[in-house]
Amino acid sequence: MANTSTRTLRLLSLLQNHRYWPGTDLAERLGVSVRTLRRDIDRLRELGYPVEAHRGVDGGYELAAGAALPPLVIDDEEAVALAVGLQAAAQGAVEGIAESSVRVLAKVVQVMPARLRRRVEALRAMTVPAGWDGPARAGVDPGVLTAVALACRDNEHLRFSYTAAGGQLTDRHVEPLRLVCLGRRWYLVAYDLTRHDWRSFRVDRLTTPHGTGSRFRPRDLPAADAAEFVRSGLDNLPRPYMVEVLVDAPAATVRERIGRWSTAEEVDAEHSRVRMTADSLDWAIMALGVLGADFRVLDPPELLEQIHDWGARFNRA
Repeated sequence: MANTSTRTLRLLSLLQNHRYWPGTDLAERLGVSVRTLRRDIDRLRELGYPVEAHRGVDGGYELAAGAALPPLVIDDEEAVALAVGLQAAAQGAVEGIAESSVRVLAKVVQVMPARLRRRVEALRAMTVPAGWDGPARAGVDPGVLTAVALACRDNEHLRFSYTAAGGQLTDRHVEPLRLVCLGRRWYLVAYDLTRHDWRSFRVDRLTTPHGTGSRFRPRDLPAADAAEFVRSGLDNLPRPYMVEVLVDAPAATVRERIGRWSTAEEVDAEHSRVRMTADSLDWAIMALGVLGADFRVLDPPELLEQIHDWGARFNRA
């Protein structure tokens, strides 16, 4: 049996497709009892959907004639999550569903309340595709994300507080250009009016963004697009871990599977030396796991400890 939320959406879809459903037929289509169906109908009514019941032997349910369905009942955070998830799928995150994701996203946005629709459409329009690197990490306030997106769309000067990697808190005044979702994090690409240069800001370190009401003419970004600008900045950052392992697999196999994150040097026909930089040992372990081959850690020693911890957890599972 589907969970309650999924079943409720399925019920609403069935009611929209046909004018009238006998109760037993509708319950059968949903794979639930008539009593459970009644509870689901009550839930739809609580959400504001006008469902009429007809009693008797052939009793059933239908949406009220001529009634306009209310907007999609979701909160701000759910709206942003839905838009981000469907947009990621539309960019090819899951093979074979890109086209249908675009259609679903268009339909969902149309039935959102006007206030949410404006914010979500701004987020969609102002986010630069940067390839699929897994789901964005938690910790970004949806209100912050959409406030920044609106400022990007409207070419409005933006002020916010920003916490640097070292913990220093500064106030920033910028000309926001685009949002980029890359490496499971969100970044704002903007021209910093205090430092007179282009910068990328991690959105999870950004607080209290607010537009100033003044507009600006966008400057030319010194990169092909915002995603490339963020990537080049990340490539120049020092990485805390230099990983080196011997892998029981040809270098060609390593390059095919994790070539974008590592370099592979051939030792012999069946072995290779693999090097990568990483800001997280957990990330390095995941990359090595993708290889599907035995390996021996050469450096750093703490990687071995982390692998042992992972192994213990997997064994307990």
